[in-house]
Amino acid sequence: MSYQVLARKWRPATFEQMVGQSHVLHALTNALSQQRLHHAYLFTGTRGVGKTSLARLFAKGLNCEQGVTATPCGVCGSCVEIAQGRFVDLIEVDAASRTKVDDTRELLDNVQYRPTRGRFKVYLIDEVHMLSRSSFNALLKTLEEPPEHVKFLLATTDPQKLPVTVLSRCLQFNLKSLTQQEIGTQLNHILTQEQLPFESEALTLLAKAANGSMRDALSLTDQAIAFGGGTVMLKQVQTMLGSIDEQHVVALLKALTDADIGVLMQTCGQVLAYGADAQEVLRSLLELLHQITLTQFAPAAAQQSLYSAQIRAFAEQLAPEQVQLYYQILLTGRRDLPYAPDPKSGLEMALLRAVAFVPEKNVKRWQVDTPAEVSLPSGQTPISTVAAVPVAETMAEKKQH
Repeated sequence: MSYQVLARKWRPATFEQMVGQSHVLHALTNALSQQRLHHAYLFTGTRGVGKTSLARLFAKGLNCEQGVTATPCGVCGSCVEIAQGRFVDLIEVDAASRTKVDDTRELLDNVQYRPTRGRFKVYLIDEVHMLSRSSFNALLKTLEEPPEHVKFLLATTDPQKLPVTVLSRCLQFNLKSLTQQEIGTQLNHILTQEQLPFESEALTLLAKAANGSMRDALSLTDQAIAFGGGTVMLKQVQTMLGSIDEQHVVALLKALTDADIGVLMQTCGQVLAYGADAQEVLRSLLELLHQITLTQFAPAAAQQSLYSAQIRAFAEQLAPEQVQLYYQILLTGRRDLPYAPDPKSGLEMALLRAVAFVPEKNVKRWQVDTPAEVSLPSGQTPISTVAAVPVAETMAEKKQH
């Protein structure tokens, strides 16, 4: 049997298996339970948060052979075929590849016919914002007053591009980006079920890199499993993502706050030698400064980590305005990094600028060797010992001559 990627293998089969989105689940399950069904639903949100999965689950609830229900059985013919993507009355349309008005009209020509097997004929239009203006105009009348046996489920990552006339005809549900904790908990559950060795810190790093998308997290996990030969370990994930160990971030900030240029440059070189990206280094420093600020002003909101003790020490040692100054300088350095001659020099200049703008610090500079004295021919005076001649005196001598 061919390998099935985690994102497809672990696609939710019931509403209870959905990760997050409780506000949307509550509304949809109540609508199914009470059979207060609208004719058009619009699911919006960033990539990989469950828009299409939720739409398929809703179609399953509408067409389950046991009746309209918020808890479809999952074993009847309709539920199985919807899960396998071959239910004849669930018409999935990729609007990105069918943008022409002729495609929309062809689709609408079949709306009048009753469903072949199910209770409702469900049209699931993904990335609906990609339709042309003419396509939207052709869809409006049917979207407003479709036949009783038809339901429209629209999904988009960019609702701002939808005409107001379409938005007003739909019930809109905005799916939120998932938190790192929600993603990490789900990854822990999946890898435990898959019986794959892993480290919790590695899952935290993957959840952070996913940026709120469950699908991205599972794709990165697949990549990490392949990279680690069947295991998901912290060092391997750091190498794969080009990320930086938190210990090095703390060391960088310590050298920065101590204004120890030698240690700062040495640590910076070591971090880049490990394969970390300059953008990632600055991002990690900004994140650490953010946690320090939260500890200073709102301790309850600060995230707990292995380095919470060091963060508290920084919060006590640094003045709030100094933390803000570091943050703004490094933020500007990250923004200007693409314009630097190379990433290494851009990172170093950002760090050195942060040191230079704290004047009360006694900067520990690198020791520069003094060049050996050069013997000069007799009669010549070293440049450093030449007496300065006042300009006014020189001009007066010229007038005398």
